[in-house]
Amino acid sequence: MTDTDLAFATIEEVARLYRKRKVSPVEVTKLILARIEQLNPKINAYITVTAELALAQSKKAEAELFAPRGRKSHRDRGPLHGIPISLKDNIYTKDILTTAGSKILKNFIPQNDAPAWAKLQEAGAILVGKTNLHEFAYGVTTNNPHYGPTRNPWDLNRVPGGSSGGSAAAVAAGLCYGSIGTDTGGSIRIPASLCGVVGVKPGIGRVSVEGIVPLSPCLDFVGPLARTVADATLLLDPMFARSKREPSLLSARKSSARSSKRLKLGMPKEFFFDVVSEEVYAAFRNAVRAFQKQGATVKEVSIPLLNETEEAGNHIAWPEATHYHQQAGWFPAHSADYGEDVRSRLEMGAKVSAIAYLQALATRDKVIEQFHLAMADAGVDALVVPTTPIAAPLIGEESTPIGKTNHATRALLLRLNRPANLAGIPAISIPCGTTSSGLPIGLQLIGAVRNEPLLLQIAQVAQALMPVLRRPNL
Repeated sequence: MTDTDLAFATIEEVARLYRKRKVSPVEVTKLILARIEQLNPKINAYITVTAELALAQSKKAEAELFAPRGRKSHRDRGPLHGIPISLKDNIYTKDILTTAGSKILKNFIPQNDAPAWAKLQEAGAILVGKTNLHEFAYGVTTNNPHYGPTRNPWDLNRVPGGSSGGSAAAVAAGLCYGSIGTDTGGSIRIPASLCGVVGVKPGIGRVSVEGIVPLSPCLDFVGPLARTVADATLLLDPMFARSKREPSLLSARKSSARSSKRLKLGMPKEFFFDVVSEEVYAAFRNAVRAFQKQGATVKEVSIPLLNETEEAGNHIAWPEATHYHQQAGWFPAHSADYGEDVRSRLEMGAKVSAIAYLQALATRDKVIEQFHLAMADAGVDALVVPTTPIAAPLIGEESTPIGKTNHATRALLLRLNRPANLAGIPAISIPCGTTSSGLPIGLQLIGAVRNEPLLLQIAQVAQALMPVLRRPNL
């Protein structure tokens, strides 16, 4: 195995190599840090690289894993033990700079870890750095005015998506084995789709959002980005809140591996296919046919309120974001310190009336109910839709043509992702092909409320049916 092969190995593969003593956590961590030093100047995936901490954590992991069995010093914390990962830079890390991609927090060092990161540390994960993001997670391009744009590893002239663009780019470029991002309107799934990796947005209440610089508390979620569904499951499991009756995600995956022949998938009649590029739609249809060839059932499902999700999502996210920035004393007092796009959205949030906000919350309640009833009545295990209507746009591209019509690029990237945030249900994006120019395309699977185990099983089946992406040529 070459160094490049090792850098692009899965978490599962590296974990096996550790336990066979073929490589050590220190060796792997040094490899990833060397790749970051070499490639990050081109990609700009990281704001902060925590090399000293990562090496100390890798030495501890090596001492625990490689101590002879039976000794008190031997400890195996599980499959994440000794695995280098990254965190989006709006996630609190004790004594480590946490900027949220902003000028306002350029010197902010939290006094505590976010619970999500604390649980991953306990599972033995190693932190190699904090990743770049759209300022305050309030955008979908990661074209950051303060720390520079993150570039898509598949084409350095294109955006990686956002707001978790640095996380997705780092995973896609072999600069970590997985990352933790946040998702308010698609901010994990959009960059996963555009960068050709896997991104999971869990359902409401499943992963703590405490210790995260918020965007919209009603719509914020925390989840993993990784190269495979299995790796994403490994990252999600330590953070995942479950009832006493629920098994871990790992044991659920092992105990009931899903057969594609038993799968029942739903395709929404409304909204999702109204505005989609030809190449994305072709890849999506190929993915659906692959399911059907393996015996899966695919049927139409009606969710009429989907057409109201864009306005409702805006009327919740805009005022909640503005309220948080006002409460923090940053807006409008420090308006000049924001990038133009974020400042303009904070100004829009100040204009949303209380009535419009409350109406949006009422729509959210109806959307939650309608998703639940529609999926239950149709008897489907998950919905299958594209993740984004387009592949990665160019950096600075403000409008994108689909057919003969130009559409606002930001709205296009958000469009198919907002519904799952509004409904509070789990969703995952997996790669399902590429455009003619070699840009990744994402397939989105949306699960029923509190049904992450089944969704992950379906995604694992799906990944085995999809074309395998080559590595980015860096």
